[in-house]
Amino acid sequence: MKKISILWADDEIDLLKPHIIFLEGKNYDVITCKSGQEALEALSEFQVDIVFLDENMPGISGLETLKEIKVMNSSLPVVMITKSEEEFIMEEAIGSQIADYLIKPVNPNQILLSLKKNLDHSRLVSEKTTSNYQQEFRKIAMDLSMVNSYEEWVSLYKKLVYWEMQLEDIEDSGMFEILESQKSEANNQFGKFVENNYEDWFTDPSGPVMSHNLFKEWVTPEIKDTPTLLVVIDNLRYDQWFAFEDSVNSFFKKTKEKSYLSILPTATQYARNAIFSGLTPLEMEKKHPEWWRNDTDEGGKNMFEDKFLGAQIKRLNLDLKWEYHKITSLRAGKQLSQNFRSQKDNDLTVIVYNFVDMLSHSKTEMEVIKELASNDKAYRSLTQSWFKNSPLLEIIQQAQAMGMKLIITTDHGTINVKQPSKVIGDKETSLNLRYKTGRSLTYEQKDVLDAKDPGSIYLPRLNMSSSFIFAKNDLFFAYPNNYNHYVSYYRNTYQHGGVSLEEMIIPFVVLEPR
Repeated sequence: MKKISILWADDEIDLLKPHIIFLEGKNYDVITCKSGQEALEALSEFQVDIVFLDENMPGISGLETLKEIKVMNSSLPVVMITKSEEEFIMEEAIGSQIADYLIKPVNPNQILLSLKKNLDHSRLVSEKTTSNYQQEFRKIAMDLSMVNSYEEWVSLYKKLVYWEMQLEDIEDSGMFEILESQKSEANNQFGKFVENNYEDWFTDPSGPVMSHNLFKEWVTPEIKDTPTLLVVIDNLRYDQWFAFEDSVNSFFKKTKEKSYLSILPTATQYARNAIFSGLTPLEMEKKHPEWWRNDTDEGGKNMFEDKFLGAQIKRLNLDLKWEYHKITSLRAGKQLSQNFRSQKDNDLTVIVYNFVDMLSHSKTEMEVIKELASNDKAYRSLTQSWFKNSPLLEIIQQAQAMGMKLIITTDHGTINVKQPSKVIGDKETSLNLRYKTGRSLTYEQKDVLDAKDPGSIYLPRLNMSSSFIFAKNDLFFAYPNNYNHYVSYYRNTYQHGGVSLEEMIIPFVVLEPR
């Protein structure tokens, strides 16, 4: 194993001999010099892993040497050592991106700790993370066999997401494979749980809050005393929210984080219309046939969200000044950001932001997006990058300056589909890869949650013999004809509409301005 090489520059280096012997005994290789100029010359000759740099040396100062080192190699960690605690020296050094700052006299253990912190940090974090997950693995496995309520499923799912994000940066593929198998097992068990309870939740007052009662139960109490910005980011999963939560926290502090359940199908026309209407899809079809669109109807399926919302606000007898905005392009986002001050007198401003939905559909259709979002880690990273550079963040900043409360949520999540499940239906069968509705559907019973009577789960029928099926876990539906091409095209793409933790357990976050 290659020794770690240290360059130590100090005009009193002879007095540090005991420290150097100590480090060499710990298998470090130490190159010494007595001035900044000698340090720069040594760096042009030797490859080193870290520099210990005295601030007060004859000739060029430590700070001047530091700047030259950063020009030569910006990523080389430099630890500044000084007798002085003067604030300007610390600020200068920190501004020049030092790795650590030590005050003389230093003892050998301080030096060793700084080395481990800067050079062994990734390995130590990796080892600690792996060790912690190994301990947690058994507990998660036990929880999986005992979980029996929606609240317990939320807790378990968030735990799995936490460990997925902890393990994503460590180089231990074995640990990640174990986690993936736990996620798959969790989705299998969750599918059975939903199958056994979903129908009852519509009439059980102790059941989870669902899409159609979200506005009444959770949004309405928040908007009674403070102007509120409600942001519905389409197709947003819990891990994606966690990925950009820190960016929001710069302007808002979280006061509540809850999880509601997306209705089935976990698709925009059903779940998001249910949020804004406060009605189930079956009730929407009956009460507002002029706005509701079934799968086989022509035209956009979410064209009347503002009208649905207006009708719900009226039905709830809410005296509100409100506006609704749907953002489906960068240009529309920028335009709203530029004019956002006009929302200052509203009690409620609603923004539906379609970026994540566009991203998941683009991943299916564009090779470049398939490359950029090839797995969940990349998918999270792309969402985070978008958010940090989006007009939505600018709008959130303005909302904070205007003293608005902020609510962030979504209509459903999405899942990376891996395995095909064969299905046969007639030409009227819906096209979604995670759910199907139509007549005479033939399918693998073990792969689906089926609703032969859609009315029992408050879904409309296309005709008298129509039924619904929903894919479980990470399956997607494929027709037997042209099967291989279809499967290779859609495998490892992000889809929604079915039964999974990722699609159904939804973040609902309330934040107050800082």
